[in-house]
Amino acid sequence: MGSSHSMPEEIQELADKTGFTLEQIEHLHRRFRQISGDQPTIRKESFDRIPDLEFNPIRSKIVRAFFDKRPIEMNMDEEQLDHFRKEKLKFLFHMYDSDNDGKITLLEYRKVVEELLSRNPHLEKESARSIADGAMMEAASICVGQMEPDQVYEGITFEDFLKMWQGIDINTKMHVRFLNMEPIAHCH
Repeated sequence: MGSSHSMPEEIQELADKTGFTLEQIEHLHRRFRQISGDQPTIRKESFDRIPDLEFNPIRSKIVRAFFDKRPIEMNMDEEQLDHFRKEKLKFLFHMYDSDNDGKITLLEYRKVVEELLSRNPHLEKESARSIADGAMMEAASICVGQMEPDQVYEGITFEDFLKMWQGIDINTKMHVRFLNMEPIAHCH
């Protein structure tokens, strides 16, 4: 943190601006220092030190999310919070929409599900494919309703995606755990 204020003053200032408690800010600062290697900035290479991310099949997409350039406003009202939630969902949507055509096709969805489940030794590729197919059928029923026998569901649009996530707290679903990191030695 900056050198113009003393640490307690700066933490109090951050608490006033963000709504986080002093303890939460101190905890975040410790985690920041762990990830950055006690450096003033976090770089993409810093994520190599996180054991829980090392074998994650969508690791590169998660790391890219941390370097998203969109600003986060402090003290957001309900409308701004709703907008921010949609932005998080848009990021999640683009993790699946690999060709960026605005639609998550069955093939794209299968690929992500297969990647996520690839480390499970008890699950064959066909089972992962069945899970993806079932999820797409559920998406079609939520977004289109009863389909005609000859009707083809081309894929999940962002509007469909919003419908599917309606009523689900995105903040509890999108996080990375850093529990296995070594504690930082404090220098005095």
